Amino acid sequence: MDAFFASVEQRDFVELRGKPVAVGGSSERGVVAAASYEARKFGVRSAMSSRIAKQKCPNLIFVKPRFEVYKQVSREIREIFLEYTPLVEPLSLDEAYLDVTENLKGISTATEIAQEIKVRIKEKTTLTASAGVSVNKFLAKIASDYRKPDGLFVIKPSQAEAFVETLEISKFHGIGRVTAEKMHKMGIFTGKDLRTKSLEFLVNNFGKVGRYYFDIARGVDNRAVNPDSIRKSVGVENTFDRDLTEPDDLYLELDDIIKQLWRRMQRANAFGKSITLKIKFADFESITRSRTTQIAVFEKDFLAKIAYEMLNNLLPMPKGVRLMGVSFSNLEFADEMIGRQLTLSF
Repeated sequence: MDAFFASVEQRDFVELRGKPVAVGGSSERGVVAAASYEARKFGVRSAMSSRIAKQKCPNLIFVKPRFEVYKQVSREIREIFLEYTPLVEPLSLDEAYLDVTENLKGISTATEIAQEIKVRIKEKTTLTASAGVSVNKFLAKIASDYRKPDGLFVIKPSQAEAFVETLEISKFHGIGRVTAEKMHKMGIFTGKDLRTKSLEFLVNNFGKVGRYYFDIARGVDNRAVNPDSIRKSVGVENTFDRDLTEPDDLYLELDDIIKQLWRRMQRANAFGKSITLKIKFADFESITRSRTTQIAVFEKDFLAKIAYEMLNNLLPMPKGVRLMGVSFSNLEFADEMIGRQLTLSF
């Protein structure tokens, strides 16, 4: 979906149409969750601090997110997908992979299916979507970003290697800013540069993900579309109104985060084994601390105990704390645990 959250707001509120809109908090400490295309022309992007966003676009209009509305629209769109194929793997509220090798309507080409789905989404929601069509996840994802908004781009098998060859490393799905900067220092700026590196070199420098980089440099991605993919983590992050340094203030904020996280875990009917504490300092440096238990955590007090210990080990803080978050990963879900004998270890 194109600028999904912001587009929904512009659809529902006529006074926002054609104007630069940011979904998120407008306070000095706020963060942009989504930006309309009118705002993007000024350089406003998601995850940007609201302060910087307002500097780039003084006329920027901030609106509070309405996640229940976004979820409902997302469900409507997914219903359209499922009319064409049961092989739908959601990535987020506004994005999904579809495997249409065999489709429920017997349409002969994936491009025709993408065109039809785009029209159906526009008719049902009045919103626009961009589609990428290719032979694997990596190429389809790259193609979906290529002609936004309201785009449709196809990368045929015969075009894959040549297309990847000219692609900037920073445009590769799965290569973030930090990794791209590391590659730049190694003289890797395009897919062609990446393809000159051996598998051994990439694994030595990037670990297991080096195998993935080796393959995508050749347009290869063998991951299947998995309609049963499960949520990998649940977390809560809070950005503070002011930088915090006092332990008492940090513990109070941590207590609130734990309460929010536990409510989310209950809604997801999930339990986790791995707990991660994230700290972002005033200068935007981030650190994390993690701990994994032998069994899933079933009590909020036990979660709090572990989180407090991790925070305590970081005190005193060397500088002001801008943001703190706690997340659960290595999840287990209640319906999968029915009938399983649970063991406790101390």
